[in-house]
Amino acid sequence: MDKRIYSRKAAYYETDQMRIVHHSNYIRYFEDARISFMSDIGCDVGVMEEQGLYIPNVDAYARYKKPIKFYDEFTVEARLISFNGSRMVFEYKIVLCQSGDVAATGKTTHCFATKDLKPVSIRHSYPDYYKRMKDNIDI
Repeated sequence: MDKRIYSRKAAYYETDQMRIVHHSNYIRYFEDARISFMSDIGCDVGVMEEQGLYIPNVDAYARYKKPIKFYDEFTVEARLISFNGSRMVFEYKIVLCQSGDVAATGKTTHCFATKDLKPVSIRHSYPDYYKRMKDNIDI
């Protein structure tokens, strides 16, 4: 099981009047964890974009279980659960550090594309990235 853990604290500006993290930020936390995961396996998204390879998000889902409040510490587990060279799916779990409770779970789907958003398979055009991604699937 290959997963990466991303850690942080909830910032004040991410919260609403009740000091609870606004629901839209959970998708941002997923993205931060995915970007960190990809960097850890040698697929730096910034470098990939400089090389003309983009990774648009085509689907995002979050299931909210417990609120994250201002200054709560939490981790985001990111797991690559599906990859075929053209498309990939990540699953996420956000855990509150103090209690160990699961705050949210989620999933995002991404494709690979050129700068003009033409879909591309990286199997032959970016074989290094393909291998790194393939080697880190958690099935």
